[in-house]
Amino acid sequence: MFINPKKCVACGNCTYVCPMGAIYIDPAINRATIDRNECVECYGCFNGLSQEHLNPAVVRTMRSFFKMLRLRFEPEPDVCPTAAFEPDKLEWPRTVRRAFSDPRVPHESTGVSGRGTEEVKTNDISGRVKVGEVGFTIEFGRPGVGVWFHEIQKMASALAKAGVHFEKKNPVTSLMTDVATGTIREDVLGEKVLSAILEIKTTVDRTEEIIRLVWEVEKQIDTVISIGVGTRCDEQGEENVVAPILERLGYKLARAKTNVGLGKITMKDEEARQPEPAGAIM
Repeated sequence: MFINPKKCVACGNCTYVCPMGAIYIDPAINRATIDRNECVECYGCFNGLSQEHLNPAVVRTMRSFFKMLRLRFEPEPDVCPTAAFEPDKLEWPRTVRRAFSDPRVPHESTGVSGRGTEEVKTNDISGRVKVGEVGFTIEFGRPGVGVWFHEIQKMASALAKAGVHFEKKNPVTSLMTDVATGTIREDVLGEKVLSAILEIKTTVDRTEEIIRLVWEVEKQIDTVISIGVGTRCDEQGEENVVAPILERLGYKLARAKTNVGLGKITMKDEEARQPEPAGAIM
């Protein structure tokens, strides 16, 4: 994103809408400026502010006049009075930032908007996690924090060494040059995004092992990390295998979602087409 200094009147409204705090008023030029290193190209500023297209010279003159009278003239807080924001033409690898940070943009690798994955929320039709397996969604970043891909690389490498299976239909996996080692493309390691999700699965008996591994690696990563655990219910719609493990590790469980199995199965392999109990996310 770019703020046109010829249009900007330094009202400061945009500094409040940036989820990364990447916009500031530069006192040297008295204009709003974007820290491109911290900007994740989420377009929150461009889409979050109304554009009034007022004449910049007129607005500056009015502000100066009222300033002399010790009065304030400020536009509405959700308005860029002069439409100073101009989207940059993004090129690779910076395009990665917007793909992971702007929820309105679908990922090219998966066709899914937002962070590019439905996770195991549609497990009843996708069959990602089968009976006897457990799926993990490891989410990195949040508004105000974000995450660098070189940080995600640390977790991906550690998980790969543990021999887990990375979900193919996941945008982070699509950026790996070597899935066996969890190696992410070198040209995107220096890119920062609002948030991203690693998706893996393994056998149920390794649940505690993987969670403890994530706990250990997250100490080396400077961002917020959230763990989601997905497994399958039994014929009665209950789950009594993974839940006790999570409770023993100190998690307070709540049934987040239960898929009732009414969707159309999309997996191609015959094994995935066999009827199984509906999935549950905890």
